[in-house]
Amino acid sequence: MKNAWWKEAVIYQIYPRSFCDSNGDGIGDIEGIISKLDYLKRLGIDIIWLSPIYESPNDDNGYDISDYQNIMREFGNMKDFDRLLEQAHIRNIRIIMDLVVNHTSDEHPWFIESRKSKENPYRDFYIWKEGKDGREPNNWGSWFGGSAWEYDDATDMYYLHIFSKKQPDLNWDNDKVRQKIYEMMRWWLEKGVDGFRMDVISLISKNPAFQDGEIHGLYGDLVPYCAHGPHVHEYLKEMNREVLSKYDIMTVGETSCVTLEEAKKYAGEDRQELNMVFQFEHVELGSGIYGKWNDQPIDLIALKKVFKKWEEGLEGIGWNALFWSNHDQPRAVSRYGNDGEYREYSAKMLGVCLHLMKGTPYIYQGEELGMTNAGFTDLSDYRDLESINAYHELVEVQGVEPEQMMRYLGKVSRDNARTPMQWNTETNAGFTTGKPWLKVNPNYTGLNAAQEERDEDSVLTWYKKMIGLRLHSQWSELISEGTFAPAYREEKNLIAYRRRFEGKALLVLCNMQPEERELKLSAAYRQVIADNYKEAAFAGNTVCLRPYEVLIAEEA
Repeated sequence: MKNAWWKEAVIYQIYPRSFCDSNGDGIGDIEGIISKLDYLKRLGIDIIWLSPIYESPNDDNGYDISDYQNIMREFGNMKDFDRLLEQAHIRNIRIIMDLVVNHTSDEHPWFIESRKSKENPYRDFYIWKEGKDGREPNNWGSWFGGSAWEYDDATDMYYLHIFSKKQPDLNWDNDKVRQKIYEMMRWWLEKGVDGFRMDVISLISKNPAFQDGEIHGLYGDLVPYCAHGPHVHEYLKEMNREVLSKYDIMTVGETSCVTLEEAKKYAGEDRQELNMVFQFEHVELGSGIYGKWNDQPIDLIALKKVFKKWEEGLEGIGWNALFWSNHDQPRAVSRYGNDGEYREYSAKMLGVCLHLMKGTPYIYQGEELGMTNAGFTDLSDYRDLESINAYHELVEVQGVEPEQMMRYLGKVSRDNARTPMQWNTETNAGFTTGKPWLKVNPNYTGLNAAQEERDEDSVLTWYKKMIGLRLHSQWSELISEGTFAPAYREEKNLIAYRRRFEGKALLVLCNMQPEERELKLSAAYRQVIADNYKEAAFAGNTVCLRPYEVLIAEEA
């Protein structure tokens, strides 16, 4: 496969609202990000993925955009952004923007015009349909609860919104919409941004039949009619041809419900569409009768199969995007590890498990500290629209017990990842001098960046070493270019794999359980490269793996 700078990089996602507040209003901002660039440089990352900073009424925390070419006032202004871009580039850190173009805010000028009349020039910028038998055009349910259609009495019609009713879907079948989006993308690229993470890009093309979906709960499933629609690849090829191919940038698409075969179309090197896609098969393993809302543990055997499938399936065809968590997922150490007694061990283990696979790894802010789920105990603590809507729908309509639903929120709510970054032991974890927009996790007094930077055995220090191993060591080429092969597949609760390149081989062993286990090695080893217990417990060709131990060894 072709070489590219983004294949040999580590990406760090910043959720601006929760990263660092510079002015005491309780909301993170661009100036706060600038103040932490040296921290990120010390961490060793190469690229910042910046969650939306555009002008927005914040119905969905910035993913409802009212002006694509302006900055949210709470975050600063365009001069602040220009300075962020300049200061990041001085430190050899690139910045990719969040591109949210499946939908806009209902306060975007396009939609304000679109809803005025059926004859308005912007009417066809969105998806409008007549009602059916006095009800919605079809039975689709919004992913944020309720119907996916909102009635608008000005024209006696309904508009489609896969997400919030304040996030109307754009009509990508309209060439004028696409050209407006491409024009906006060029504007940012000419500013000097280094690429885009494309929000729910797999949803931009809808099946024109708009037929009813299979009933799941209260509503019909829209996925078969909105995900990977009839023209999605045509539109992405057009985008690549007219915009992306003109710049030395990276792109990664959020592709909900993507299969391996479909991912090859989005990210195949010969496809001229995107560089990478986010697939969600591993984070959706815990889904149950209420979708994501449950508190069941992850099936580790299934998790191993998912990693194998994607690592092997894209080999020589496309490039993997590696992640445990992001702004839409719970904290990795709480979901896949142990956020109690073995928090540090399991956080280190999860870091190695992901970062030594083949692909480009993504760190979500605070993951490098081993930050945990929020621990909220009352619905009033939550700010996430999806979580609040789900609580009311499942408790008040579907009969889920309130205590049970609160457990679900505590396990998988998006707000688990959105609590403010824990910088130090000062009030509000050093995030703000004011009242934070979302409560700070109370464990910040013993879990914060300042303490971990001073601790040679901290999760943060481990991440720095791990990034150094990946990017600046004799193993860098093997980690970037080498083949991936699962190992010890029959071992339950163990994720193990080998990386090989030009006669060299590394074995990675990840004990995913809180109990010790003995493992007989099938090959001799030359040296231990890293171990989160400092010294591996070998006895001949047998190793004793302690709770959540990770071992990287060079094989003979």
